[in-house]
Amino acid sequence: MLVFAVSSNSISQVELPVLEPRVTFGRSISLHVQATTSTVSPLIQPFGGRLIDLMVPAQELTEAREYASTLPSLQLSPRAVCDLEMLASGAFSPIDQFMGEADFRRVLAEMRLADGTLFPMPITLPIAADAGLRVGTDIALRDSMNDLLAIMTIDELYPWDPTDLSERVLGTHDSKHPLVHEMARWGRLNASGPIRMLQMPRHYDFQDLRRTPQETRELLAQTGRKNVVAFQTRNPLHRVHEELTKRAIDSVDGVLLLHPVVGMTKPGDVDHYTRVRTYKALAENYYDPDRIVLSLLPLAMRMAGPREALWHAIIRRNYGANHLIVGRDHAGPGNDSNGKPFYGPYDAQYLVKQYEDEIGVTMVPFSELLYLPDEDRYEETAKIPEGTRTATISGTQVREEFLGKGRLLPAWFTRPETAEILAEAYPPRHRQGLCIWLTGLSGSGKSTTAAVLSVLLLEAGRQVTELDGDVVRTHLSKGLGFSREDRDTNILRIGFVASEIVRHGGTVMCAAVSPYRETREAVRAMMDEDQFIEVFVDTPLSVCESRDVKGMYAKARRGEIKEFTGISDPYESPLNPEITLDTVACTPEENARRIMAELARRGFVRWDPARAS
Repeated sequence: MLVFAVSSNSISQVELPVLEPRVTFGRSISLHVQATTSTVSPLIQPFGGRLIDLMVPAQELTEAREYASTLPSLQLSPRAVCDLEMLASGAFSPIDQFMGEADFRRVLAEMRLADGTLFPMPITLPIAADAGLRVGTDIALRDSMNDLLAIMTIDELYPWDPTDLSERVLGTHDSKHPLVHEMARWGRLNASGPIRMLQMPRHYDFQDLRRTPQETRELLAQTGRKNVVAFQTRNPLHRVHEELTKRAIDSVDGVLLLHPVVGMTKPGDVDHYTRVRTYKALAENYYDPDRIVLSLLPLAMRMAGPREALWHAIIRRNYGANHLIVGRDHAGPGNDSNGKPFYGPYDAQYLVKQYEDEIGVTMVPFSELLYLPDEDRYEETAKIPEGTRTATISGTQVREEFLGKGRLLPAWFTRPETAEILAEAYPPRHRQGLCIWLTGLSGSGKSTTAAVLSVLLLEAGRQVTELDGDVVRTHLSKGLGFSREDRDTNILRIGFVASEIVRHGGTVMCAAVSPYRETREAVRAMMDEDQFIEVFVDTPLSVCESRDVKGMYAKARRGEIKEFTGISDPYESPLNPEITLDTVACTPEENARRIMAELARRGFVRWDPARAS
């Protein structure tokens, strides 16, 4: 049985405070936050004592919208839109705006706001230096569809260093970390100032499950239980998760807040549409309706491991939880460029445990449970007698042995409803999307190899879309030059198109010099990593020059062509490509067949090398 120590101040009955009015905002409109009705609740108070609410009162909306229409606009990234929604609803309480410099610097250094309040994650609005924003002015904040969301007064513009942030918050500079390579493209100024929220971002999916902290608290309070156990999840739930959550709420006579992230998670994660369908099926069929609240969280994860786990605990307190289940490698992004995990398996648990008294949220460790086939039940590993027959299925086995081969997961491992939903969403491996990315110097043999490979893929029953670097420049990237910025833009455009083809189950083959390692990693991050096959066409520069019938290398050496890869601009070889080809010792056909053999080994094609040759 799981046993948890619960401090009295974290579960005692409290009175929810009335939200305080805010100060005058903008050049012509007053800002105040609508007060909520005071009510007695058994739940823990929000972090900092009150929920922030940045919504403009209904009676002021028309005037505020008219004013916003006169302002310059800033279009927000998807991450910034998620952060804005969380700020406006109070999910990030006690902070009420994108962080100013004092808060930002201290959060990086000490995980605390300028006033000393614990807060481990910087919440910022990065902008480009040439965005034209000025301190003391108002701007309209809009989403990618140009929908008006909020008015913000620029009180501060200050520089920040992504290397410093990566080191302090993420503990790494490795571009394999999804946030590290994302931050490389962020603006180098942070903007901060008061916000008036005019409308929340529009969501057309699962609207009945999208609840603010206040709405979630009201539902939890109706259960009459003072203990709330939150379960953070970005993956489908299987029987072991179900068993763990039920044991957790039983041990404290509590209610489960099943709180899946539906904002931004790790690239390649199961999409939230599929996940939420599985959560709904479980909540409706396998939990006591009085012991569970399913609510969606529009959070943009940072995959920051220990710091993120602590941040999750504070967020869940704002939603009414005083316990948080913290899993093994909680919020970890997987392995680094050397194949080692970014964080230790229990680092997140240790950090949350260290601060649980200060944040008022008890850390519930994710104990390992195994299935006992002879008894048809799950049990903690520490309580299983030696020699007892057990069964388990790893995440890799789920993907490769079951979903990848079109087999339903067994009922002892996952509920039938979940198994069917996953089977619908994830066809067998040979029908899943695939990107083959050939990179190498000009003249290395990328396009020649791709031409042979295309025929072999068609023979194996896979339709192929070819995206050649030169062809894309003609049709999608006309006008771009060969500066580093323009090269990156070209490659990222190819990557975007490729990721969309992969997402819809197609096969795409990209042959482009793509000289910069960081940019190739950015493309890899656009899709499930397993669906990105990097092929390094490793041909010596001297051989490439000898094959150059157009004389491009000779012109580059004479200085007639500037920024030519391999001569006056660097080519950064892949560190860990899935395949490396030798085009000197092997023919294009031999190399194409080698790629096919690797794709067959990974299950992407039904192809027998012996019969095919």
